[in-house]
Amino acid sequence: QVQLVESGGGLVQAGGSLRLSCAAPRSIISIAVMGWYRQAPGKQRELVASISPGGRTNYAESAKGRFAISENNAKTETYLQMNGLKPEDTAVYYCNAETVFVPRSYWGQGTQVTVSS
Repeated sequence: QVQLVESGGGLVQAGGSLRLSCAAPRSIISIAVMGWYRQAPGKQRELVASISPGGRTNYAESAKGRFAISENNAKTETYLQMNGLKPEDTAVYYCNAETVFVPRSYWGQGTQVTVSS
């Protein structure tokens, strides 16, 4: 199964920053929306941020003002800059890509982000 490739997770102290990266393999074409989700232990997976055609961004309330999503011009890579991290941001972060010509949803394997207090 084709997967996105994530990197950049790790352990950071509260108040610190991390930058997550996600790359889509060439076999995935016509990507329309890319996004980042996270899942903390015992909780459901939730949207953190997404970026749509035209560069429109959408953020969870918890991410507004602290996180920034971006993508490359080819729409094959997406990034999540996370500043002012809090212990409640601790989770496995997943990259997602939605395609249009053949509507499908692709996921990465997840990258662990741990914020210590």
